Amino acid sequence: MKDLQSMDMFNTEIASGIKVVMFSADWCPDCRVIEPFLPEVEDKFSQITFLYADRDKFIDLCAELNVFGIPSFLAYHNGKEIDRFVSKDRKTQEEIETFLSEALSKC
Repeated sequence: MKDLQSMDMFNTEIASGIKVVMFSADWCPDCRVIEPFLPEVEDKFSQITFLYADRDKFIDLCAELNVFGIPSFLAYHNGKEIDRFVSKDRKTQEEIETFLSEALSKC
């Protein structure tokens, strides 16, 4: 998963292809719960480029995108948001994979 470093990087990355941005934070316990299985999810959905956005570094972007709970996932295809899995609830591997499958079906 590629770490976002700036808004310019965010805009450049989502501009083309299929990208999923995961909003998270070091202090988030529900975010830590999903970390062990994220590499498996990334391998399973290799046609997607996964990006990590630290919620604390990108708080303005979170507000702009109405991302108020973490972990949250936003899917983009060629710069356009196509789906989102945004809530404050803990997410399971199955829920994340279902979200990713549904997002891919919209491309």
